[in-house]
This record gives sequence, C-alpha cells and structure tokens, in this order.
Amino acid sequence: MTPDHDRSRSPGGRTGLADLLRGHRLAAGLTQAELAARSGVGVRTVRDLERGRSARPQRTTVELLADALALTGETRAAFLSAARPAGVAPPRQAARHLPVTGAAGTPTGTPITLPPPVPLIGRDRDVAELAGLLAADPPVVSLVGLAGVGKTALALAVAHAVAADHPAGVAGVLVGEGSDPADVLAACAAVFGVTRPHELPDRFAGRPALLVVDAVERAPDPVAEALHRLVAAAPTLRVLVTGRHPVGLPGERVWPVAPLDVPPAGTELSDPAALARWPAAMLFAARLGQARRDPPTPAELPAVVALVRRLGGLPLAIELMAARGRILDVTELLDRYGDRVLDLATAPGGRPTWHASDRAEGAVTLREAVAVSYRLLAADERAALRRLSAFRNRWSVELAEDLLADGAEGASAVDPVRLLDRLRELGLLSVRGTGPLRFRLLDAVRDFATEQAAGEGELTGVRRRHARVVAALVVRTAPDLLGGDLPGAAHLLDESTADISAALTHAAVDEPVTALRLAAALPRWWRLRGRDVSGRQWLRRLLADPRTADADPVLRAWASLGVARLAAEHGAGAQELPAARAALAAFRDAADVTGEVSARTVLCALLHATGGHEEARTQAEAVLALASRHGRTRDMAVAQNNLTWHDIRVGDLEGARRRLAKVDRLAAQCGEQRLRLLARANLAEVTRLQGWYADAAEQGRRVAAALAGLGDPGHRRRVLGTVGLALAQDGRSAEALAVVAELRSGGVSPGGGRGSPQATVCALIEGHLALHQGNRELAAEWFGTAAEAGIDGQDRRDVVEALVGLAASTADVGVLDRLDRVRRAGGISLLPQEEGLLYSLVARRAARPGGAAVRG
Repeated sequence: MTPDHDRSRSPGGRTGLADLLRGHRLAAGLTQAELAARSGVGVRTVRDLERGRSARPQRTTVELLADALALTGETRAAFLSAARPAGVAPPRQAARHLPVTGAAGTPTGTPITLPPPVPLIGRDRDVAELAGLLAADPPVVSLVGLAGVGKTALALAVAHAVAADHPAGVAGVLVGEGSDPADVLAACAAVFGVTRPHELPDRFAGRPALLVVDAVERAPDPVAEALHRLVAAAPTLRVLVTGRHPVGLPGERVWPVAPLDVPPAGTELSDPAALARWPAAMLFAARLGQARRDPPTPAELPAVVALVRRLGGLPLAIELMAARGRILDVTELLDRYGDRVLDLATAPGGRPTWHASDRAEGAVTLREAVAVSYRLLAADERAALRRLSAFRNRWSVELAEDLLADGAEGASAVDPVRLLDRLRELGLLSVRGTGPLRFRLLDAVRDFATEQAAGEGELTGVRRRHARVVAALVVRTAPDLLGGDLPGAAHLLDESTADISAALTHAAVDEPVTALRLAAALPRWWRLRGRDVSGRQWLRRLLADPRTADADPVLRAWASLGVARLAAEHGAGAQELPAARAALAAFRDAADVTGEVSARTVLCALLHATGGHEEARTQAEAVLALASRHGRTRDMAVAQNNLTWHDIRVGDLEGARRRLAKVDRLAAQCGEQRLRLLARANLAEVTRLQGWYADAAEQGRRVAAALAGLGDPGHRRRVLGTVGLALAQDGRSAEALAVVAELRSGGVSPGGGRGSPQATVCALIEGHLALHQGNRELAAEWFGTAAEAGIDGQDRRDVVEALVGLAASTADVGVLDRLDRVRRAGGISLLPQEEGLLYSLVARRAARPGGAAVRG
C-alpha cells in the first residue's frame, strides 16, 4: 500500500514518523505484528503510527521501536525527532554510527546501518574483485545465484569493505513478499533518513552512498521499477543487489556467485590440515567443529572429500550437513545422506535474517530451493537443462551442443551459448578454468533436473543420447593417445572418466553396440591408467552380448584386439592369442592397414611373452615392412623396438643398442615422447645386461620418473624392475629393497602368481642380493621362486637369468639341464656375465667323473 506522504509530514517540513517507521520496518523485512512483538508495544500502536493517527506518541514507545529496528547514529536521531510536535527542536545527539576499519586500522567515519559481516571462507577474491567493480561506478551490481550459495554474506562483506569509499552512508533493505514500488522506495529512502527519493541528493550532498538490496526475487518487478527511479534521482548512489536473477536495469553489472571450490576427483588426504586447500572442505570442517568437539579424523578425510564434492560446494548444503555431525560421524553422513542431498532441510520455521550467512530464502529443502530457480527458466531451457543433467562432470560448449542437437522437442532450438549464459546467470551452472571442459551443473541442480527428466519420461532417451555423445568424444580422442598429443588426450579422457563410466553402464543395457564402440576405443587409455583388468572385462562382456553379434566386423575386431592388448598387461596373453589372430584376419579382409599393423604389433607382444619368439620376430618384421611401405614412421619405430628383444635374446647387445638408437630417431620424428621413453627403458635393460649396473640404475630411474608423469603404470613397473635388478647386482641393498617394496605395494607378493612379471622380478632382485652377500642358500630359494613364477606365460630371458642364478647358488646338477632346455626352447644365448657366474661351477663339475657342462 502506498503511504499517505502528505499526512505523514510534520508542519515544520521534517520527515514524518509514519513514513520513516514504515520504511524502516520494510527495510528490516518485518511485518507490523513482528515489529510489535520485537519492540514490546501493541500491534495496534504500530498500525496507528504508520497511518499517522497518533500525533504525539510517547517517547518510550518511539525509543522501543528504534531499538527493535536497530537504528543508530543520524538515522536514529532523525527517527526520534520525527516524533516531536511541531516547533520543538529535538535534542542534538552525537552520531553513533557503526565504525568501519579501514586499511590503516582507523575508523572511516562512514555511517553504516548494516549488521557486521560474518566470517567468510574462500571468498577473499570475490570480495576484492567486487570492491574493484563498485569502484568503477556502475549504478547497480547484482549478485545472483542459487539459494544457499552465500549471496547475502558476500554482499555484507563487500559493503563493509567499500564503506570508506561511500562517505554519505551504507545501508540495506530486505525486500518483503508482495512489496510494491512505493514500499521499496519508502524503505530505501528511510534507511538514509529521508522520506522521498528526490530528497536523497540533498542528503548525500554529492558524496557517494551504497545501498544493499537483498532478496529481490521476492518482488522482482517492483524492485526493478523502484531502483530505476532511485538511481535516476540520486546519481551518487550505488546499489548492490542479491537475488536469484538480475534486476534487468540499464548499466547493471551481473556477478554470478559460484559455490566454494571442492577437492578434485581422486584427491587423497592424510592430514586434516590439508583441508584448508579447498574452501568447501574448510567450511565443512569449521561447521563440524561447531557441532562436535573434535575435527575430522584422518580416517574421516576420504568421506569429507566425497561429501563436499557431492554437496557441490554449496555453503548452505555444507552447513546443513555439518550440523548433523552432532549425531553421526562423517563416514556415516556420507553413507546416509550422500545420495539424498536434495532432501537436506533448513531449520523449520526459521525466518531469513540479515545475519544468516547462507539464507535458504524461505526454502524448506534444497529441492525446493533449486525448484524456484528452475521455474525461472523458459520451457525450452528447462528441457535443455534436463538433458544436460546427464553429464556427470565437466563438459564443453561443443559437447553441450552435441547433446542438444538431435532434434528432440524443446531442445534443438536452444542456442547452447545463450543457454549456458542463462544458467550461469541464475547460479545453476559452475564455470571453472579456461580449458574446453569448464562447465558443470551444481550437483543439487543436476540431481533435481534428473528427477524432472524421470518425471517427464525422458530419462532413458537423455541417457542414450549422452552415451552416443560420449562415445563420439572418445572415438575422436583415442587416436591422439599415440604421438605428441598423448598428454592432452589422456587428460581429456581423465576429466571425462565419470561420463565414460556412466555412458558404458547405461549403453551396455540400453544400446550395447554404442557401448562396444565406446569400449573398443578405450584400451590404450585403460592401459595407461592401469585399468587393464576392468577394461578387459567390459570388452569381453560386450563381445559376448548377442545384440552385438551383427555389429561391424571391423568394430568387433578392434574390440577383440583391445581384449588381447589388455590381457598382456596382467599375464593373461596366452588366453587371447586366438582373439588377436581373428582380429588380424578381419582387418586383412577389410584391407584396414591401421588395424593390420595394430594386430600384428599386439601379436608380437603376446608371442614374445608366451615363448613364441620366432613368430614374434616374424610379426615384428611384417609390421616394419608394412609400415615402411605406407610411410608410417611411428609404426616403424614400434617394430624396431620390438625387434630389439630378438637381439637381446640371441645375445647381440650392441645390435640392440644400435636398433634402439633408430627407435629414438624415428620416435623423435613423429613427436612420440612416450615411445622414446620406452626405447630408453629398453636401453637401461641392455645396459644392465652388459654389466654396467650403476649406469642402468640411473637411466632407469629417469625413465620411471617420466613415465609416472604420463601415467603408464605397466611400463613403469617394468623399468622399476630393471632399476631394482641393477641395484641388486651392484650390491646396493637398501636401494634395491626399496624398489622391491614399491613393486610389492601394488599387490605383488614374493612368489606372486604364476606368470606374474612383478613376482619374477622381485624374486630375482632378492636372489641377486643374497648371492652378492654370499648367502647361497637364501639365493637359491629366491632364484628358484623366480624360475617357478616365470615358467608360464613370461619372457624366457627372465627364466634363464633365474636358472643361472640358481645354478650358481646350488650344487643341484639338474638345474643345468633345466637351463639348457629353456635356452634351446627360446633360442636364448647366455650373456658374458652369466657365463662368468657359471664358469667356475662348470669347470669344477667338468673335472669330476660324470660332471655336467653347459651345452651349446
């Protein structure tokens, strides 16, 4: 209702009490009944005063009302003076404004009618940048975002930070439900001690002033109209607004308030102090400390990380969750509420106040808070948001466009750039970083949109489209895992891990051919990330699905080859030799050169590991010829690298060195850093086999460090084995045992499993250490373990090394016969240092009747 301004003016021209009382009450967000209850006066008295029916209210009544409205300084003096009869001058009072501390620690002298700011976590940069923005003098700055993101707390902090730059005053208004433009104008004028907006210029006297208007979404159109009139009437007034969406005024600057930073996926913490690196985790720990005495324990840290990620860094959700820590520990909170964050509720009956650091703005649950912002979207924008909810992590504009561009009703007409800007403007979307994958829906928003998609019967279609989009992304990216773009391609797939998993899971049931296309492109990435077992299981499951039986034979061939490639990583290559041979046949039938080269390369690795050395050499030579004919430099390098092991097998270590030099040159030509590292790993092994142990250990360590950066655990374990053996043979026990401990930390036992490469290498290292220390009994035990561990499905060169060590450590004549059989079967020549170990033993036995010699 518009106030009767004429009736509320005193005869002396001073501001009338009725207008001031009504304006201050509206600014505080109070009803007449609430003000009466807070002040202790009757509601009828408040009503009569606002209507101008009480000409001479009692001084005590007016002071009670001033106290209830928290009026101070000049504002309080103006309010009290308005209650005096005409012609009676009010007693002069010193201004009792709230002092603000400036940069030098001294009061600025700016009158402030705002509560003190609440302590903020993780908002220092926002406060600094907003202070700079206000210094640029835009008429209105709007802080927009989801309920509970901390807009009000941030506005208070900024207002206090810039108070010194607004000497005419800093004041605030909380918009009430159902306010009209006159209500808003009256409240805005009253907090500066005047009745009408046109009086503000005289009040400000050309000095800057700042007005904070909170919760504009309660009356968006009236607020917009009122602020338009207000900034036109008072050019030196700046307005800082909070709300779900911008006001929509000319010259308005919009600042989306983002949730707090959360720990990235895969973060592992061992020290609670490390939580301070992420504001969301720090806020949770701080609020948990208010609910219970003890901070999070080291055992609770994984749950803290998972929980704040699940809460999306939303301060309100974090505070609500932490409050439940009075009863439950953090792990129990995650188990009980991790999948129900939308049901987190604010305190029942709690009224939003200026002092709330994260107001729910009337919402009872997070679901209802998100629903309010969802309803601000147009129908086509809602449909698009429901589709985007399929993404599990960050995504790009292009991926959003792909997801929305299949012609579905309500989605195809949406411009993704405009849509993302709209979602960000409403605080529904997080934008982090500068790379392409920088967009992410807040978890609560994604969960809500998924619920809406299910309610609309769209969920299956949305997830199907998401699986196709992710499959296309992986198919485009996988070729870059070869060559100089490997780090970037691997990082992109790492960022998409959650989406890849979700797409595979859904498509395996709904559209298995899409799942097969996706999985067939992933083996190199799975191998780089040590996921060979689970990746192989996915591929075998999809190949066995009857619904993929009629898929493109080349696609099935790539999937089968992926199974074989991954099997080789965990010693199961022998089982997949038929699949690799079948894939080679399919590629040759289709005249697919890339497929044929890949199949022969995988076959080479499998055959070498399973003892088929001559056929492995044949396959490598075929790859070299095919690659040379088609000018495929990288494949030439791979073939030369594989042929290195034939040189080692026949004892031509200098030939192996020359070949590895070729590999390095070819890999450099095609920018293949990883292949250069693998060549240097093999060079370290050649150096060890030549007996230059210190050099081999140093070379191997450099390669292992570089491979760790690329994330290639399989090859890194192999080069660590070379380092450990070189150290053991050099007598550096402590360093060698440290390598053994690192290898075993991945789940490798001393005996390992038959066919386990780490089991063989660890036992070899222990055997060489014992032999170097003169403990032949212990050496024999370890070398025997190594020989047994490597007898099935592993490089026969390791078995030869184990049997040589066993022969040098024991008097068992049968060991020489075993060594002779393994050497002949693999065409393996003894190396000079191996011959040296056996020389004295052979000589002694040859001198005895019936003595055995090493044949061939």
